[in-house]
Amino acid sequence: MIPGDQPMTSKAATLPHPDEAWAAVMARDRAFDGRFVTGVLSTGIYCRPSCPARHPARERVRFFADGAAARAAGLRPCKRCRPDETARDEEAVAAALERIGACEQPPALAELAAAAGYSPSHFQRVFTRLVGLSPAACARALRQERAAEALCGAARVADAIYAAGYSAPSRFYAEAGRILGMAPSAWRNGGRGVTIRWAVAPTSLGPLLVAATDKGVCRVAFGEGGVELAARFPEAERIEGGEGLGEVLAEVIAAVEQPGQASRVALDVRGTAFQQAVWQALRRIPPGETRSYAEIAAAAGRPSAVRAAGSANGANPVAVLIPCHRVVRGDGSLGGYAWGEAIKRELLRRESAD
Repeated sequence: MIPGDQPMTSKAATLPHPDEAWAAVMARDRAFDGRFVTGVLSTGIYCRPSCPARHPARERVRFFADGAAARAAGLRPCKRCRPDETARDEEAVAAALERIGACEQPPALAELAAAAGYSPSHFQRVFTRLVGLSPAACARALRQERAAEALCGAARVADAIYAAGYSAPSRFYAEAGRILGMAPSAWRNGGRGVTIRWAVAPTSLGPLLVAATDKGVCRVAFGEGGVELAARFPEAERIEGGEGLGEVLAEVIAAVEQPGQASRVALDVRGTAFQQAVWQALRRIPPGETRSYAEIAAAAGRPSAVRAAGSANGANPVAVLIPCHRVVRGDGSLGGYAWGEAIKRELLRRESAD
């Protein structure tokens, strides 16, 4: 640790390790904005980790938990990156999330922006950067999440639709077709009414289960087969092979054999609003690069939810297509992987070699 770095006590305990913090500064990683500020002792200025200004020498840098701690040490905020606005952004987004969650009808973007004191376009950018979804997409995801929970216990689908805050069943069905893929009743009936075509294909990393509905791929897993698929979708019509699966199967295998290539395979996956934000963050990691669980939590809009981000990462239902293998521990070690460390290591090797 460089002498002068803020001790890791009280609020400073949320600071990343100084080496990780310095790496974030060198990479100008926006995922760390709001987690700490960088104080430059020679200039008396503190900045966001992503500040575009020229990098100072490491020995001149000290890390602080927030702007208040930096100001207490006699530093002033950078006029270029405006680090104190990060906290304001987080407060504005937190208030918007609370409002979205409490409203039966999604608030308009203009209303959310006005409450935060931002223009609609600026608030849209801030919200999307911190949450991983736009305000409208987040509102839809939260309503879908409420509907999923209600469907699990409701006797009638219509009752669950209204309980989730939809003004009419037609609104839910319109969104369900776009977001969930599966019919609404499938949420509580184990896939009833859904046809899933599946196959187990040989790959250089071992047997691979690929399953897809008419909306897209719903399951990709190493070492699984029909038994595991039946446990996941017990009421679905499951057809081994089947017309239309061949092209999808070839695309998924190609994504395994050459994981650095961009995948355009359509997906039919579902999760909570936070899981969806994590999965979107995973898909934004460039091939050949990795992110820590803390970085993914920050990119999903909840910097303190590192453990929850790990759980969402592990809940990924489509191996490789949502690249959860690109997430590693903060110290750079591989960390866990649902399909084994050897496969994770090889996928990362292949991407780095491309």
